[in-house]
Amino acid sequence: MFFQVTPQNKGLYLLKPTKMEKLSPHDLVIKLLKEKTSTLLNVRETTGGLFKTMKEVIAKLAHELAQEAASFDKRIIVQYKEKSEFEVWLTIAEDVLVFYMQSNVFSFDRSHSVWQTSYLKNNETNAYCGSISIYNFLSDSFKYSRSTDMGYLIARIFVNHESHFFVEGKRQLAFLYNNFSTAVLDRTALHDIVTSAILYTLDFNLFAQPFDNVKEVSVSVMEEESNKMQIQTGKRLGFRFNADNDQIK
Repeated sequence: MFFQVTPQNKGLYLLKPTKMEKLSPHDLVIKLLKEKTSTLLNVRETTGGLFKTMKEVIAKLAHELAQEAASFDKRIIVQYKEKSEFEVWLTIAEDVLVFYMQSNVFSFDRSHSVWQTSYLKNNETNAYCGSISIYNFLSDSFKYSRSTDMGYLIARIFVNHESHFFVEGKRQLAFLYNNFSTAVLDRTALHDIVTSAILYTLDFNLFAQPFDNVKEVSVSVMEEESNKMQIQTGKRLGFRFNADNDQIK
């Protein structure tokens, strides 16, 4: 939306591609509350409802995987934990997947590819989306309170008021879920996304840091290491995560 004030009558105009509609400041406020703010509230409610469903999917999947893993190796830990209304953890073997729902609603820069679709060109309010992020941490980072360890964003789910969604992410998460115009985020889609995130995480190897990055260590860090193991660790520490190659196994 674009607005213009004319010096002659100090009225506000809402500029459309095909016409110019004069609005008083009061009418403009009402129009924005009706067309934009209500949509934002709908997006937040939709995202919150889907995140509740996602929690159920993760909890059920964790229970099933824990039972199956125990049948062949009781050392493997699979555990679901709800940290807050907006955050849940899935511990699986040596990793923790953190699922976090952002409480705010977002739109996209005009250079983003979603604006090329008729779905948004015909109705710009479809661009307003809630966001659910998936992060990958090492379980030992939390177990030993290694606060300097690195975690990695592996996927972001964007969903609008009609439950249409797409995913930004790594490997299969980047290309399996990118049809924003038609894809609907239901329980099946949530299950598939969570499973894809687990598969990516389990196949995401822990690399040793480059030798030159760890050839020196202070006495204070070494002393703390004996108590809390504070030397920084991460699956790709010392490498550019955004250059992660889909061919790496």
